[in-house]
Amino acid sequence: MSESASATSGRPERAAGSGSAGAKRGFFARIVLFVRQVIAEIRKVVRPTRNELLTYFVVVLVFVAVIMAFVGVLDLSFGRLVLWVFG
Repeated sequence: MSESASATSGRPERAAGSGSAGAKRGFFARIVLFVRQVIAEIRKVVRPTRNELLTYFVVVLVFVAVIMAFVGVLDLSFGRLVLWVFG
Protein backbone atom coordinates (compact mmCIF):
# COMPACT_ATOMS: atom_id res chain seq x y z
CA MET A 1 0.00 0.00 0.00
CA SER A 2 2.84 2.40 0.76
CA GLU A 3 4.30 1.75 -2.69
CA SER A 4 1.17 2.92 -4.45
CA ALA A 5 0.95 5.98 -2.19
CA SER A 6 4.56 6.95 -2.93
CA ALA A 7 4.07 6.32 -6.62
CA THR A 8 1.00 8.56 -6.79
CA SER A 9 2.59 11.28 -4.65
CA GLY A 10 5.31 11.79 -7.27
CA ARG A 11 5.00 13.82 -10.40
CA PRO A 12 1.66 13.88 -12.17
CA GLU A 13 1.61 11.92 -15.41
CA ARG A 14 0.95 14.90 -17.60
CA ALA A 15 3.90 16.81 -16.10
CA ALA A 16 6.24 13.95 -17.02
CA GLY A 17 4.86 13.86 -20.56
CA SER A 18 4.94 17.62 -21.00
CA GLY A 19 8.72 17.72 -20.48
CA SER A 20 9.37 15.95 -23.78
CA ALA A 21 6.63 17.94 -25.55
CA GLY A 22 8.06 21.18 -24.19
CA ALA A 23 11.44 20.43 -25.73
CA LYS A 24 9.80 20.08 -29.16
CA ARG A 25 8.18 23.50 -29.00
CA GLY A 26 9.76 26.45 -30.71
CA PHE A 27 11.38 29.36 -28.94
CA PHE A 28 8.42 31.72 -29.34
CA ALA A 29 5.91 29.02 -28.43
CA ARG A 30 7.76 28.50 -25.13
CA ILE A 31 7.70 32.26 -24.47
CA VAL A 32 3.96 32.40 -25.16
CA LEU A 33 3.40 29.40 -22.87
CA PHE A 34 5.43 31.10 -20.14
CA VAL A 35 3.43 34.33 -20.44
CA ARG A 36 0.14 32.40 -20.31
CA GLN A 37 1.27 30.57 -17.19
CA VAL A 38 2.34 33.84 -15.55
CA ILE A 39 -1.04 35.42 -16.30
CA ALA A 40 -2.82 32.33 -14.90
CA GLU A 41 -0.79 32.57 -11.67
CA ILE A 42 -1.40 36.32 -11.36
CA ARG A 43 -5.15 35.69 -11.57
CA LYS A 44 -4.86 33.43 -8.51
CA VAL A 45 -3.43 36.24 -6.37
CA VAL A 46 -5.79 37.45 -3.65
CA ARG A 47 -5.37 41.14 -2.94
CA PRO A 48 -5.74 42.36 0.63
CA THR A 49 -8.66 44.56 1.59
CA ARG A 50 -8.09 48.13 2.75
CA ASN A 51 -8.40 47.10 6.41
CA GLU A 52 -5.95 44.23 6.00
CA LEU A 53 -3.50 46.49 4.20
CA LEU A 54 -3.73 49.09 6.97
CA THR A 55 -3.17 46.38 9.59
CA TYR A 56 -0.11 45.02 7.76
CA PHE A 57 1.27 48.55 7.38
CA VAL A 58 0.92 49.29 11.09
CA VAL A 59 2.47 45.94 12.04
CA VAL A 60 5.49 46.63 9.82
CA LEU A 61 5.92 50.15 11.20
CA VAL A 62 5.75 48.94 14.81
CA PHE A 63 8.20 46.12 14.08
CA VAL A 64 10.68 48.50 12.42
CA ALA A 65 10.36 50.98 15.31
CA VAL A 66 11.03 48.22 17.87
CA ILE A 67 14.07 46.97 15.97
CA MET A 68 15.38 50.54 15.60
CA ALA A 69 15.01 51.12 19.34
CA PHE A 70 16.76 47.83 20.13
CA VAL A 71 19.68 48.59 17.82
CA GLY A 72 19.86 52.15 19.17
CA VAL A 73 20.06 50.89 22.77
CA LEU A 74 22.75 48.39 21.79
CA ASP A 75 24.71 51.11 19.99
CA LEU A 76 24.49 53.43 22.98
CA SER A 77 25.48 50.64 25.37
CA PHE A 78 28.49 49.55 23.33
CA GLY A 79 29.53 53.17 22.83
CA ARG A 80 29.50 53.83 26.57
CA LEU A 81 31.29 50.54 27.23
CA VAL A 82 34.05 51.44 24.76
CA LEU A 83 34.40 54.91 26.33
CA TRP A 84 34.55 53.37 29.82
CA VAL A 85 37.19 50.79 28.79
CA PHE A 86 39.36 53.04 26.61
CA GLY A 87 38.19 56.44 27.85
